[in-house]
Amino acid sequence: MGLPLGDEVPKMEPPKVNLALIGANFVVYFVGLVAPWLLVRGATNYNDIIYSLGLVPAYILSGERLYTLFTSMFIHAGLMHILGNMFYLYIFGDNVENIMGGLRYLLFYLISGLGATLFNISSLILTPSSAISHMISSTGINPWMIPAVGASGAISGVLGAYLLAFPSANIRVMVFWGFLPLFLRLPASVYIGFWFIYQVVMALTTSFAGVMAGIAFWAHVGGFLTGMALAPLFIDRRRLAKTRYLMTMMTGPWLASKELKH
Repeated sequence: MGLPLGDEVPKMEPPKVNLALIGANFVVYFVGLVAPWLLVRGATNYNDIIYSLGLVPAYILSGERLYTLFTSMFIHAGLMHILGNMFYLYIFGDNVENIMGGLRYLLFYLISGLGATLFNISSLILTPSSAISHMISSTGINPWMIPAVGASGAISGVLGAYLLAFPSANIRVMVFWGFLPLFLRLPASVYIGFWFIYQVVMALTTSFAGVMAGIAFWAHVGGFLTGMALAPLFIDRRRLAKTRYLMTMMTGPWLASKELKH
């Protein structure tokens, strides 16, 4: 699919909320590593943070630890996990904040994360019992008791809003042909569209095959769909029109006219 390196959507103002979210995620991660007791009383290592602040589906369904619906969005399983998530948020979140405004963007981000979580829990409810039994027998792990962590559900909502607002915006992408890096410019509709299709395929494959993927693909699907559904309610049309006008100046009337149809 390739690694996104940037986009060509102009930015009207500094994305303060997006940068604050990135900063908060990194602070929580590093504090959890070096001083976990500051986040959870009695915690002695980072695993204690994951199991205390991560979202365990069985607890949510029983009405327990509901605070983890939010805390889990700021907990990551490792350095590569947080770096990957924050890189995507950095690339796409600034433009979405610009067309929503800071407070709307923050609310949108959190609701998208909630939608991702609820979608993920619903997927477990709908997963055939035979598949659940296969997961337990093959791994010894009950998927209902695995803590879900990470910002990817909320970030998936950001991708959904970005696609809706800027389907023809160019994304700079690095892909590898063997060991050779190639640099491409792909429309957001192609790059994000392919990303979404991949999430759906992997979600269906792992669920019905009873495979423990280690990645909450259904959360990605749910966050994306939540973002797509909510974006029209949160986007400030004046901000969007101004951004598209600036795109006209940068990319020419053909691309701009194509954008304005959406």
